[in-house]
Amino acid sequence: MSLIELKDIRKSFYGVEVLHGVNFVLQPGTVHALMGENGAGKSTLMKVIAGVHAADSGKVLMEGKEVEITSPAKAREMGIAMIHQELSAEQEMSVAENIFLGREPGKFGFIDYRKMYKDTNDLLNELGIHLDAKAKMKQLRVADQQMVEIAKAISQNAKVVIMDEPTSSITDREVERLFEIIRRLKKAGVGIIYISHKMDEIFQICDEMTVLRDGNYINTFKADEIDENGLIRNMVGRDLDTQFPKEHSKIGETILSVEHLTRANEYEDISFELHRGEILGFVGLVGAGRTELMKSIFGMTKPDSGRIVLDGKEVHFKAPKQAIKNGIAYVTEDRKGEGLVLPMSVENNITLVALADLGKGGFTQKSKETEVSAEQIKSLGIKVARPSIAVKSLSGGNQQKVVLAKWMISNPHILIFDEPTRGIDVGAKAEIYKIMSDYVSKGNAIIMVSSEMPEAMGMSDRIIVLSNHKFSGELDRSEFSEEAIAQMQFKYMQNKQGEE
Repeated sequence: MSLIELKDIRKSFYGVEVLHGVNFVLQPGTVHALMGENGAGKSTLMKVIAGVHAADSGKVLMEGKEVEITSPAKAREMGIAMIHQELSAEQEMSVAENIFLGREPGKFGFIDYRKMYKDTNDLLNELGIHLDAKAKMKQLRVADQQMVEIAKAISQNAKVVIMDEPTSSITDREVERLFEIIRRLKKAGVGIIYISHKMDEIFQICDEMTVLRDGNYINTFKADEIDENGLIRNMVGRDLDTQFPKEHSKIGETILSVEHLTRANEYEDISFELHRGEILGFVGLVGAGRTELMKSIFGMTKPDSGRIVLDGKEVHFKAPKQAIKNGIAYVTEDRKGEGLVLPMSVENNITLVALADLGKGGFTQKSKETEVSAEQIKSLGIKVARPSIAVKSLSGGNQQKVVLAKWMISNPHILIFDEPTRGIDVGAKAEIYKIMSDYVSKGNAIIMVSSEMPEAMGMSDRIIVLSNHKFSGELDRSEFSEEAIAQMQFKYMQNKQGEE
């Protein structure tokens, strides 16, 4: 008997139907991937299961019986737990207080903290999560906060656990730890709905896959019935000519040289050259120093020693605005926190960096702002009903294009692109890659930081590997292999462990 079954689920918002008769079945002890591009209806469907939204029509069955999930509290009572991509922990509370929030052990209105801490430690030990039950959430890394959310779901004896992009902010080692927890849950008969854009994870951990497209149910597959290309075809409704549309670009002269750059505890003695027409990939384990290095190149932090040479001239950027004036743009890995102002309109976000150039006498010309943003929307293929809507309403891929549009107005010659497709569906990824290829074909250059090995190898002309804050190696495109890169990633980590 299935744990949960959805039959012909329909849901509309403001008169627009976003789910068109969707079906879904989750069996006990299985991991079931819910696949689809951003905007396919995955989140809406999961919120129906989690009691956030009520379906307009259709049936929800739990263990064979029709049920009404009227609220998140009702869903939790029924054994349904959802771990959101955007974590919502109470930062000033302890790990234990977060796990047992609203269910604290005690009598007569008094909390039995001793029991709560003991129960929390027992639960964490059982899951192999090494955290202090008394530690405040604000002291934890994002990855550990995510583990606390998982522990919270399990503490509720959930029968159904929904995981939305659970590995978006954790290292490969932590991914394996998460997968081990998932395997334990499977053995206990728990059903897991797994949402991710990372194909390698889907085929590694999932038993079944259901595909949605534009709010429609497309098909359900066993993991051994379909390959990655077939899954992508079902998701996007077409064949992608190539997953990584990297076009040959003429590699020109050196545009940027970094010489022996060092910043204490962040990166050490890093040297490299960037050429016109080139996409230079930077890879390394989380904490290797990639983003920290990029922030120094962009003037966000100051290196302790070393030189940055731009077009043959040494530069010393004290702030990002100096880097921008010299033709460098930086697309941050945290587009929601640092790249966009979410409540503002698409138009205002696009013109944010260029406001000083779009007016006279200190006043912005609205007509010019509208004209420039419209050009970028058309040029980058940003899908938006109107430029005046809030950027937070766009899909991840279109939000990333808005960040790109913001920088393209200043006509940069160097684009630092940190995790260019994080949280973006496969169709939008191909569009971002095409934009990157077109950009360097005009004699510009890209530094791309990526944690996705297929992306790094698919789009880079060269790859530089960092390990434990140090330069670990460099590979030309003809030398790319996952094995060679992995060895370089662990080079100084292994040495460090050996010293200890």
